[in-house]
Amino acid sequence: MKVGSHVTIRRGYLGAAQEAVKLGASAFQYFPKNPRSLSIKSIDLKDTDSCARYCQEHGLISIAHTPYTTNLSIEDPELQQVTIRSILNDLAITEACGSIGLVVHFGKYKGADPLVGYKLMIDMLNQVLTNWEGKSLVLIENNAGQGAKMGITLEELVQIRKLTYYPEKIGYCFDTCHAFASGLWAGHNWTTIMEKGTQLGYFDNLKAIHLNDSVYPSSSCKDRHANIGKGYIGENNMKEFLQSSVIRDLPLILETPSSQAYSHRDEIKYVYTLAAGQTINK
Repeated sequence: MKVGSHVTIRRGYLGAAQEAVKLGASAFQYFPKNPRSLSIKSIDLKDTDSCARYCQEHGLISIAHTPYTTNLSIEDPELQQVTIRSILNDLAITEACGSIGLVVHFGKYKGADPLVGYKLMIDMLNQVLTNWEGKSLVLIENNAGQGAKMGITLEELVQIRKLTYYPEKIGYCFDTCHAFASGLWAGHNWTTIMEKGTQLGYFDNLKAIHLNDSVYPSSSCKDRHANIGKGYIGENNMKEFLQSSVIRDLPLILETPSSQAYSHRDEIKYVYTLAAGQTINK
């Protein structure tokens, strides 16, 4: 099992990988560029090459995450093209750093007909992947259900991938808090989700986990992350999740609060303890 957290790139991509090692992580996530901008970033090949080599030497797995403003279901043609260029830029950085994929949230559409939102999302994915020849995958992340109720079921995730021109260039990132907030996961029903996901073929293409507890109850449609075992999902449900076979070989990335009192280094150790079947009642 590869466990880590999101880390900053303020000291560059190599610095992000080095920070992950300091935390005792075997995986990490980073933003390829400013998380609040869709502008194009020039690639520092010396830094990205150093990051890729360092990760290989230390057995680190990494994933990247698109900026917050990235939306795959945009109607405005000009903003569509800006977003497509931004995603391709992110993919190029992701590939240069040796990362397995780039996480992008399932599309959100504010119009009256959700089918329009799905069509826009498929079209944008087709435009991105037509122009992408690298090995790094686009990793579609499930939504929490805030606003438009899109991307909250396994069926949607699987179907969108199937309907694109290049499904082989797409994988999934499963966010535990989002699944809980949307009502997909009630905490106690992970076996049922595993059975459904296996039947649909979802887990065949699952490449990464965002490991987050939830500040709010299941089906609240509120996306606020809590530390593992300290939210409504709880320690026992998280332990069952961590011990399931479908996630055993995947990178698990914490996107949880971190402080001097309880750092990601502490939480990574705790996650490994839960995965080993122990209960601590944090």
